[in-house]
Amino acid sequence: MIYVDAFGGDYAPDAMVKGAVLAVKEFDREITLVGHEEKIKKVFEDNNLSMDKISIIHAPEEITCHDESALAIRRKKQSSLVVAANKIKEDRNSVLVTAGSTGAVLSAGVLVTGRIKGIKRPALGAVLPARKKPVLLMDCGANADCNSDYIEQFATMSSIYMENVMGVKNPKVALANIGSEEEKGDKLYKEIHQILKNNKEINFVGNVEGTEIMNSDNDVIVCDGFTGNIILKTIEGMGNLMKDILKDVFLTNTKTKISYVLAKSVLNEELSGLSSKKYGGAPLLGVNGGIIKAHGNSDEIAFKNAIKQAIKFEENEVLEKIKNIYAK
Repeated sequence: MIYVDAFGGDYAPDAMVKGAVLAVKEFDREITLVGHEEKIKKVFEDNNLSMDKISIIHAPEEITCHDESALAIRRKKQSSLVVAANKIKEDRNSVLVTAGSTGAVLSAGVLVTGRIKGIKRPALGAVLPARKKPVLLMDCGANADCNSDYIEQFATMSSIYMENVMGVKNPKVALANIGSEEEKGDKLYKEIHQILKNNKEINFVGNVEGTEIMNSDNDVIVCDGFTGNIILKTIEGMGNLMKDILKDVFLTNTKTKISYVLAKSVLNEELSGLSSKKYGGAPLLGVNGGIIKAHGNSDEIAFKNAIKQAIKFEENEVLEKIKNIYAK
């Protein structure tokens, strides 16, 4: 079963309801929305949407970005996030999709579903819309302080995810570093490099510099959460900067405005391939349940695509495959 937290995110519950309806149409799967029932039904009524294959579990409370994450998980037992997290705890084959605050989602994953036995730290990934193909950045903020064991586990879990959810055979794993040479980096990253190099469970291809992340042939980039969060936010910031620069250039004068009209369709096609909406969500790996974290400002298209990831996560038994690695 796919559970959707209908009250996490900037556009709740509209984006979640509309995204779920789109997902049912495209993937023909049953979906359960979790949240305030009356408010959810109003979105269906106001937009004349079908509830075919969609059910609702009433959860009257909400966890907002102003709540202290761990405290809210403990106190707001009837919140949409906590109720949905308990559902995937009851049924380990189910998956939760939520656009709730990152801190609350991490707390729900650890405090409600718990960690997979053998996993030292769960990690949050981000599927980056790179130039050649999508690349999973792991960890992108869950663990600011890491040791080599944590990052090795991030690499293994990421490989399983990319192969089974994103359809990448034998995914290439790279280590984010200050240089491509093997001897680059501080003591920790030199140690991690050697550990990954000798890990037979992954296809480790060496270091990757920041300048190459969005234009490389890699499928997974691993690092500590402090580094990953800086990488992620720098990429997001550069993307917004480029949009602003292009806008300013095209609005300079009449000639540039005409150029924009001529180039608009091609430009939009190129930029759409770099949009985070295309992939929809970020996996929280290492917790004992499937959780896909959608971006807080996800619209219905992004949410539909996050649900697509959740469906593949469930159908390809990603949780069980990660468990089996560490059961050894």
